[in-house]
Amino acid sequence: MATKTVSGRSSRRAASMFDIGNLISVSIAGIPLFVVSSEGVGVGFIIAAIMGIVPLVLWFGGSMLVYALNKHHPDPRVGHHTQWAAYRYYALMGALIVLATFFPPDLNYYRAYWAIAAAILLPWTIYALFTIYREPWMDVEIPDDFDEEHHR
Repeated sequence: MATKTVSGRSSRRAASMFDIGNLISVSIAGIPLFVVSSEGVGVGFIIAAIMGIVPLVLWFGGSMLVYALNKHHPDPRVGHHTQWAAYRYYALMGALIVLATFFPPDLNYYRAYWAIAAAILLPWTIYALFTIYREPWMDVEIPDDFDEEHHR
C-alpha cells in the first residue's frame, strides 16, 4: 500500500495554529479599548468597541476552520492541542456574549472583561505553545487514501 508522510514539523505547526490565533486575536482586540477616552458614548467609544470586537469575531469564524482541519489530524496530539485551545477561546467568548449583554455603555466594563480574559488566556496560551514546541514531533506515515477513508 502506498503511503505519504506528514512531517513532525507540519504536525507541530498544525498543533500550534489555534493557540497562535488566540494569542493574536486577543492581543489585538485590547488595543483599541485603551486608545480612546471612556468619556461618554461618542464616536470614539463606538469605534473602539467595534475595533475591539472585530478581531475576536473574525478569529471566532477562522478558528472553526482551523478546528475542522486539525481536530482529526493523523497525529492525535494535534487534535488534542487544538481541542484544548478551542475550549479556552470559546469559553471566554461565550462568557463575553453572556456578560456583555448586560454591560452599560461604559468602555471600562469592556476593558475590565478584556483584562480578565487576557490574564486567563494569554499566559495559558503561551504555556500551551511552550509545551507544543518542547514535545518531540515525529513524522507520521499515512496511507495515500487516508483522506478518503477518514471522511467516510
